[in-house]
Amino acid sequence: MRFGDLLAFNFKAIRRQRARSIMLLIAIAIGVLAINLLTGIGEGGKQFVLGEFDILGKNVLIMVPGKKETTGGIPPLTGETTRDLSLRDAEAILRLPNVSAVAPLIPGKIEISHGSLSREAFTIGTNRAFFPMRKLELAQGSILPEVPMDQAVSVCVIGSKLRRELFGSRPALGQWLRAGDSRFRVIGILKDRGQGMSLDMNDAIMIPVASAQSLFNTEGLFRIFIELRGLQELDKSRQRITDLLKNRHDGEEDVTIITQDSLLSAFANILDTMTLTVAGIAAISMLVAGILIMNVSLIAVSQRTSEIGLLKALGLPARTVRLIFLTEAMMMAAGGALVGLVISQVLLFMARQTYPSVPFATPSWAMLGSITVAMFTALIFSAIPARRAANMVPVDALLDKTAG
Repeated sequence: MRFGDLLAFNFKAIRRQRARSIMLLIAIAIGVLAINLLTGIGEGGKQFVLGEFDILGKNVLIMVPGKKETTGGIPPLTGETTRDLSLRDAEAILRLPNVSAVAPLIPGKIEISHGSLSREAFTIGTNRAFFPMRKLELAQGSILPEVPMDQAVSVCVIGSKLRRELFGSRPALGQWLRAGDSRFRVIGILKDRGQGMSLDMNDAIMIPVASAQSLFNTEGLFRIFIELRGLQELDKSRQRITDLLKNRHDGEEDVTIITQDSLLSAFANILDTMTLTVAGIAAISMLVAGILIMNVSLIAVSQRTSEIGLLKALGLPARTVRLIFLTEAMMMAAGGALVGLVISQVLLFMARQTYPSVPFATPSWAMLGSITVAMFTALIFSAIPARRAANMVPVDALLDKTAG
C-alpha cells in the first residue's frame, strides 16, 4: 500500500468514527496546550524578572551590609548586618581609581500630602548618580541636584502615578509636598515606565539621601550602588572595595558585593528549573492522553475486526495492518498537537495584550518538544492495539464478526 493510499484510508476511517476521533484530538490537544501554555508563562516570567534586574548595567556593583558567603546559589539580597554602611563609606568608595559613580540608597514608606490630598508613597533617599544607573528618564523638570551626600536639600522627584493622584491635571513642578514633618519642592517628574518587579518608580518619591536620613531618623544605608569605569579590572576593583571597607570597619569584612552577572545567572538558573518543572508537570497530561489513545484504539480494533479480517484475507501483510493503526494514531496526534499549539499561542497573545510588560511566549524548544512528545506518545501507546490487529487470523476475525 502506497503512503498516499494509507493516508486516504485512515482519513476515511477517522471520518467514520467522528466521536472517537474528536475524543482523541481533545486529549492530545489538552496535553500540548498545557505544555506550551505553562512553558510560555514560565518563560515570560523569566524574561520579565531578568529584564528587571538587567536595568542595572554589567559594570554596576551592589553593596549590601553584612557578610554572607554563598556557593552556587542566589547571591544574598540581605546580609547578616554587623555594621551599617555610612555616607562616609560611600564617599571613600567614590575616591577609588576605577569607580566612576556611587549611589547610596535608603528606602521607606511615608505619608505624602499636598493640599487636602494625602497618601502613603514609596520614598527613596539617594543622589543624582542613581538616575543614570537605573536608567530613569524624566518627563518634566530635572533630577536631584549635584550636592554633597551629607547635605539635605528640600527637593524631590516624583513618579508619574504619584503626580496624577496628588495634582491631577494641575502643574506639579515647583509645588511643595509634605512628607512626614518635612516639606519638599517638586523639581522633576519621572517618565511612566510601567509596572516593575522591584521598585515601582511610578509611585515613588525620590529625595536626597541626607534628607531621607533625617526623615527616617537613620544613619545607616540600605544599599550602595557602585558604577565602575570599565569591566577590565572587575575582580581587582571588587577586592579594592572590599579591602577599603575592611580597613574602615576595624579590620572586619562585613559587607557583601554582588555583581550583575552573578545575580542574573542565579535567577536564570532558578527560573529555568521552575520552567522545566512546570513543563514536566504539564507533560504528565500526555501520559493520560496516551492511555486514552491505547484504550480507544483497542476498542477500535475490536469494532473493526471484520475489516481487518477482510484486508488480511485479500493478502494485506501483517506489517501493513500494523502500519495502518500506527499511522492513524500519528495522524490524530499531529492534528491534536496542531490544535493545542494554536490555542496556546492565542491564549499567550491575549496574555501579552493584558500584561504588555511581560513577554509571554513559548520557546521554540517547548513547541517542538510538545509536538514530538505527542507523536511519540501516540506511537508508543498505539503499538499494542496495532500489534493485536496485525496478529489476527483472517478466518477467525471474519468468523468472530459473523458470530457476533
